[in-house]
Amino acid sequence: MLIPLNLEEMVPDDHLVRQVDEIINRIDTSALDEQYQGGGTSAYHPVMLLKVILYAYSQRIFSSRRIAKAMRENIHFLWLSRMNQPDFRTVNRFRSVILRETIEGLFTQLVEELLNMGLVDMEQYFVDGTKMEANANKYSFVWKKSTENYKAKLQENVKTLLDEVETVQEWEEGVYGERDLNEMEGGKEITSEDLQRVADKLDEVLRKGPENKIVKRVKKKLATDFIPRQKKYEQYEATFEGRNSFSKVDKDATFMRMKDDHMRNGQLKAGYNIQTGTQNQFILNYSLHRRAGDTSCLQEHLEKFQRNAGRYPENLIADAGYGSEENYAYLERRGVAAFVKYQSFHYEQKRNYKKKKPYRAENMEYAPETDQYTCPQGKKLNYLFTKDVHSWNGYHSTRRIYECEDCSDCLVKTACTRSKYNRRIYRGEELIRLRREAHERLMSPKGVKHRRKRGIEVEAVYGQIKQNMGFRRFMLRGLDKVSTEWGILCMAHNLSKIARAV
Repeated sequence: MLIPLNLEEMVPDDHLVRQVDEIINRIDTSALDEQYQGGGTSAYHPVMLLKVILYAYSQRIFSSRRIAKAMRENIHFLWLSRMNQPDFRTVNRFRSVILRETIEGLFTQLVEELLNMGLVDMEQYFVDGTKMEANANKYSFVWKKSTENYKAKLQENVKTLLDEVETVQEWEEGVYGERDLNEMEGGKEITSEDLQRVADKLDEVLRKGPENKIVKRVKKKLATDFIPRQKKYEQYEATFEGRNSFSKVDKDATFMRMKDDHMRNGQLKAGYNIQTGTQNQFILNYSLHRRAGDTSCLQEHLEKFQRNAGRYPENLIADAGYGSEENYAYLERRGVAAFVKYQSFHYEQKRNYKKKKPYRAENMEYAPETDQYTCPQGKKLNYLFTKDVHSWNGYHSTRRIYECEDCSDCLVKTACTRSKYNRRIYRGEELIRLRREAHERLMSPKGVKHRRKRGIEVEAVYGQIKQNMGFRRFMLRGLDKVSTEWGILCMAHNLSKIARAV
């Protein structure tokens, strides 16, 4: 005999499920209500669905079908859902559509709860990145360089084909103006619109002379092969948006080298670069990027933090992947104390650094009065010129270039440089100054303390999400939906940490 369940008597023994219910009740969820336009049948309460999804992600349940199944079978889910049993389509739509516009605001309010509870103070901000696999086939890649090569070959084939048409002079100017059709280098690139105009003109030629087999063959080749391929390559170029690759399945995903590839060989797979900022292993901010390198992601990440928190962190601690001149200068402008390593920081701490690396530019003697460097062999490196350098984000810097007077008879040239010419060194005065200041901060007692703690901050969070929670691949596709899903994970992680802390 079935015994009816009394919701008031269903007090869950799980501390986490009670914390999820209590904390979500404390934050403002009116933005969720605004996502519903009204009309039609009654909708499931969005706060109930939010609680269920957050709890599900904390319990390693990520599939919408499994979440719907848990609301029919698991007493904790039954209590959170108040005995409601929406199907998996409702769960998936709420996760991928409704939460997409509100997840950042909900996450920011949860961080405010952490501040109110005294679990964080935002004085120390640890940031690091990781790569997460996208929901895309690993063989769905499109490479920018290959696309450019295929497109160039197509352009040549188009010109060769058009040259076979006897009436080409009648419509040549409509495509190229006064340029020679055979002129490829430096000429106007043939677009799909140009090819379509050519096809239309060939139709006119065929109406006048339908028996022209050459024109028929060219027209068919254009319509069935060249025009569709040209359109495809143009669509690819518009999708790259400065990247070197993308996936046909998830066009926002970029192919990156994954450390935790299942074949253990660092295979390239479609994914996203996730930047996460933490304190006391609570997530304070997150951002998703389509570039593989961490260096160019820091500014965008911190600007998002400032928009949500209304301030910048007092101290930022990060590894050498962020130690660029651009990032040092940015943090200096924003008044953030940068405890950020640079590439050679650990080498410089070794006693024999200068002895083992005598040919590095920073280990050579510099004479400011003559603006010359002297290599260990006593040869002078004279100033040549100043080079402008621009980063991916548009940051402008300069490098002073020095060249040795003569390396031809040097016995240790192979240890000094791989070039067959004279040794050159590149020195950025602003970068040298910023690195010197970063070195002083890192070697201070405060810097040593931060450096010791850095390894157990963000890395532990990623370990919790990837290993303990078992999340290694996104369920949704597209940058907006993937950002939503990572926001859900971050909220679930913070709620789990709160349940263990209180």
